[in-house]
Amino acid sequence: MAAELVEAKNMVMSFRVSDLQMLLGFVGRSKSGLKHELVTRALQLVQFDCSPELFKKIKELYETRYAKKSSEPVPQPHRPLDPLTMHSTYERASSVPRTPLTGPNIDYPVLYGKYLNGLGRLPAKTLKPEVRLVKLPFFNMLDELLKPTELVPQNNEKLQESPCIFALTPRQVELIRNSRELQPGVKAVQVVLRICYSDTSSPQEDQYPPNIAVKVNHSYCSVPGYYPSNKPGVEPKRPCRPINLTHLMYLSSATNRITVTWGNYGKSYSVALYLVRQLTSSELLQRLKTIGVKHPELCKALVKEKLRLDPDSEIATTGVRVSLICPLVKMRLSVPCRAETCAHLQCFDAVFYLQMNEKKPTWMCPVCDKPAPYDQLIIDGLLSKILSECEDADEIEYLVDGSWCPIRAEKERSCSPQCPILVLGTSDANGLLSTPSVNGGGGSVLAGAGRAVRTARTDAGVGRACPGCWGWVGGDGVGTAGLAPALSGGLSLPSCGRGPGGGLSADGSGPLGSRVPK
Repeated sequence: MAAELVEAKNMVMSFRVSDLQMLLGFVGRSKSGLKHELVTRALQLVQFDCSPELFKKIKELYETRYAKKSSEPVPQPHRPLDPLTMHSTYERASSVPRTPLTGPNIDYPVLYGKYLNGLGRLPAKTLKPEVRLVKLPFFNMLDELLKPTELVPQNNEKLQESPCIFALTPRQVELIRNSRELQPGVKAVQVVLRICYSDTSSPQEDQYPPNIAVKVNHSYCSVPGYYPSNKPGVEPKRPCRPINLTHLMYLSSATNRITVTWGNYGKSYSVALYLVRQLTSSELLQRLKTIGVKHPELCKALVKEKLRLDPDSEIATTGVRVSLICPLVKMRLSVPCRAETCAHLQCFDAVFYLQMNEKKPTWMCPVCDKPAPYDQLIIDGLLSKILSECEDADEIEYLVDGSWCPIRAEKERSCSPQCPILVLGTSDANGLLSTPSVNGGGGSVLAGAGRAVRTARTDAGVGRACPGCWGWVGGDGVGTAGLAPALSGGLSLPSCGRGPGGGLSADGSGPLGSRVPK
């Protein structure tokens, strides 16, 4: 069987760029790159992903290429290739002598099972729809190292292992080495592993299988753990993100081996390898400020559209209020932002929104709780202008003509007292405490046994302090209690009901309703 492998490799070594691209395209691998990169990729297929379809395709391409050149010499078999030195073999391809192909009888099933071990099985001739993963805003894909490939169980055991073997090109190694460090030991350019459900109906989010473990060469890679749940009866959730393998890989032409251990419980999963550049929230914010600002006039037109009179509606909307406080952190907005798919005018702060999704990506609008992905975010140019012009208000109101006005806080309008404040003076010889005039009037305080009823003259009449709680009751009967019969004939004063024991008599000693001698 080793001889058959050598002959297959010899055929691949004799291919031109167009043949290599056809072969790689047949198995769904990347067709881009220089010739030596294509040769390396094709030799890896022969060495590690042998299958009946692959051998038939290689033979078909070879026979098509040399069908009209039967008189010319064809490649002679040479020594077996070492998989660790595949990158250097392409340099000797042009000097290999050629001999006719004999078409050996290859035991395809044995070869297929031995080298695949459950990962990277080639699709049938009728190609199935490919599994697609959702785009991640914090990761820019540079290269696709392994297309989404289904994890195939090899037996009935619950715990399965699936290997994958690949090598980085010199250009990819250089990109990783020359990238900046996001934090100590973490490069911006990374090789990441992504896992998702094998569902071809729509782009899939990252989803880990049960009992997942990832081994890179000879070391296990850390996988994000579970978030603890504070709610009883709710299972903890695991944040499924791309797994960074870079720090455990050989940054050279050497072959890297990745083994995925996973639980086989009925659901089908696919894995993929990508070379990516990881971005930060500040980089995404700068990009948003560059390409995602909506012009103030367009925002104004949207306000008019929202407030346009609906002939079918019985309620006419004359304005809509918008808070200048971010619903995420309860602080004043700095970069007002919302998704174009949102129906509301309320904004949230792009700075905090991106930072929160960098730590725990959910991409949900904090206002309406609907999806607000990064590529749908816009910066509201009109609200940005309002924030710079209106610094003393936390809320504004949009009007039907697109204009706006600030809304002052309610406490600012109610800060002045609704009734006069009494200032007590000194007592005179008759036991009456003289008080300064209020609003030009005069007043007195009747001293009683242990308690007193405070009175003062205002523009509305004689006002009194409630003897139960000392709240103010105006002379016109309107005040905190709303109970103010005229003070005459020594009648007792009712309480507002909020003080202890209810009302007191005019001398401060009797119960409510008693009459005091004149």
